[in-house]
Amino acid sequence: MPDQQNPLRDMAAWLWPWAVWAVLLLVLTLIFSQISPAMARITTDTLIRLVIVTGLYIFVGNSGILSFGHGAFLIVAAYASAWVTIPVAMKGVILPGLPEMLRGIQISPLGGLVAGVVLAAVLGLLAGIPLMRLSGIAASIATFAFFIVISVIYNNWTDWTKGTASLVGLPTWVGPWAALAAALTALLIAWAFQNSRAGLLLRASREDLVAAHGAGIRVMRLRLLAFVLSAAVAGAGGVLLGHNNGALTTANNVYLNLSFIVIAMLVVGGIRSMSGVVVGTLVLSVLAEIFRRFETGVDIGGVMLQIPGGTREVLLGLCMLLALILRPDGLSRGREIRVPGILRGTRPGAKTKKEEALP
Repeated sequence: MPDQQNPLRDMAAWLWPWAVWAVLLLVLTLIFSQISPAMARITTDTLIRLVIVTGLYIFVGNSGILSFGHGAFLIVAAYASAWVTIPVAMKGVILPGLPEMLRGIQISPLGGLVAGVVLAAVLGLLAGIPLMRLSGIAASIATFAFFIVISVIYNNWTDWTKGTASLVGLPTWVGPWAALAAALTALLIAWAFQNSRAGLLLRASREDLVAAHGAGIRVMRLRLLAFVLSAAVAGAGGVLLGHNNGALTTANNVYLNLSFIVIAMLVVGGIRSMSGVVVGTLVLSVLAEIFRRFETGVDIGGVMLQIPGGTREVLLGLCMLLALILRPDGLSRGREIRVPGILRGTRPGAKTKKEEALP
């Protein structure tokens, strides 16, 4: 028999999967950020990617629609933060075409983060109104077209973005701990949404769209809500990315390549669970770093092993292909961390109602 209701225990049970990953990420950050400045940099990059993957998961994992357009939110949010955080004297030199209102102000990094997130959310709302009417492959292609449109605009908007040249001067305030705080916040937002009524209804439409419409579920509104929230979280990742590097550029398909890496992390980890977000990001980040080291050359027992440049992307693609073949549901198999029986309100060894009904 289950124990009596306990609000504190219920809250602990609700937070348990998120808390387990939070502790793991905290421990990993504490360990690797102290090894060397290079490892601290890698840790920061990984956590920022985790924020972006989490943003993508909020929409893709709950709606079942694969989006190729979230790179647009990274671009928009990162440049929005740059416009309001680069020192005024520097903006007058490198961005003379900015409107006077933007060229003459400089706000705090937190204000820049808020500005980027808000602009990404507004863009997600405006773009999502027509896009969320589509389903399946049509919706995925439409999101990719949306990304291309935003990318081309920013590539040619030289007065505001310097085009394909680098926009420098962003305050570099993002480190391992700031990135960790952002990652844990993003994961908590994703966890809260997927367990909310809106998230549950949206996942129901993912499983059977016709039945969802028949049951009166307003699928388009739920998709739009998830898309806007997803855009905001992904936009936060874009802001962190810019303030970690201290510079922005849309040249060389930077955001396109990053978008496909993020999608690969989500697919490899498991597109249907928050655990898949964390697992996929950590696994592919480790593999990417190993492949990068081999591209620069690794001395093993006096023998220099080196792979050709660009092989890293090929190997990551093969890893994604193998994951799809061997584990179609991802490394997490779409499962979350199991809540201990004591938090579920059951005695150790006690059977649940489902287990009692089995012969």
